[in-house]
This record gives sequence, structure tokens and C-alpha cells, in this order.
Amino acid sequence: MIDPDGFRPNVGIVLMQASGQVFWARRLNRDGWQFPQGGMNSDETPLEAMYRELGEETGLAPEQVEVLGSTPGWLRYRLPRRCLRIGSKPLCIGQKQVWFLLRMLGGDHDVRLDASTSPEFDSWRWVDFWYPLDHVVTFKREVYWRALHHLAPVANAVATAAAILSRQPDQGGGSGEGVGGQASRRHAGY
Repeated sequence: MIDPDGFRPNVGIVLMQASGQVFWARRLNRDGWQFPQGGMNSDETPLEAMYRELGEETGLAPEQVEVLGSTPGWLRYRLPRRCLRIGSKPLCIGQKQVWFLLRMLGGDHDVRLDASTSPEFDSWRWVDFWYPLDHVVTFKREVYWRALHHLAPVANAVATAAAILSRQPDQGGGSGEGVGGQASRRHAGY
């Protein structure tokens, strides 16, 4: 499903544990890391698509998370020219996304990257809230920046560390030296 402007409706998921760290996953057979995300079906609301994508990509069920917030309206990003499928009709030039902040209620053992017949990730870890800004593929950095900055006050209010806002990076780049923090606890995909 592509809208008249060439953007594919999509949802993004920032899954946070109580400490304020977020779920960061490596794409299957690639070196790229990202938040869970995925396209919406034409008969789904963003919330329905988010729960479906959450189950497919992490194995988590709705009762294992709590929705803390979402971005208002769509956040858009354009795909680089090398990623466009020239000749496909309609041409998808990018994604428009609603981002959700979720608190994980279960434990690490509940994550199952192989819950779907077509897994998207082969590894995951918990990282500091701002870490993804320096480590996501370049063309997604601005949409990540906008989503995380919108969701940060809610995350800060519920995280036990509650230091998310004090480490908030400036726009235009990543979190900078020492701000993004380090990744922790690597997990094998299967």
C-alpha cells in the first residue's frame, strides 16, 4: 500500500525496559541495526499494525507490553535513490510512520526473534535511549531523531533511571561523544 505521494504507511516501535534502555536489533544476514518497524495493511489501524509487527519481529504479545505513547500523525523519511525500485508502480519513495513507545512487562526470555516464518532479525540487545541516533542507517537518522525526541519525556517519566532528558542530544546528528552510551547484553537470535 503506497499513498498518492509515494509513501508507504508504516509503524515504528521503541520497546523500552524499566531502566530506560531500548530494544535494538540486527537485520537478518546484514550488519544494519534498527528498531522494529513494518508496513501497515490496508485494513489496519496503526495500533493494530504495531501489535502485529511486534509479534512478528519480537515474539511479544500485547499483554507483555504497555503502550506509553505515540507520535502524533505521520513522520516521513525518503529512501535513497539506490533503494528505489524504479519501474514499480506505484513507486515508493519513502515511508510515513507512526512511532509507538512501549514498556516491556516481561523478561528477556520472552523475546523470540524466530516467532515468524520470515524472521527479520538475528540478534538483539538493550542500548541507551539515544544510542540509535548514532547507529541507524544514515537516511533514517532524522526520523529516529524526531520520534525519540517526541517520546523522550514519556520515557523519562517512567524509566527508573529517569536520566533520558538530561542526555538529550541536539538535532542534526547523533548523540555525540559519551552521550549515546554503550550497548549491553547481546542476545543470539535463535
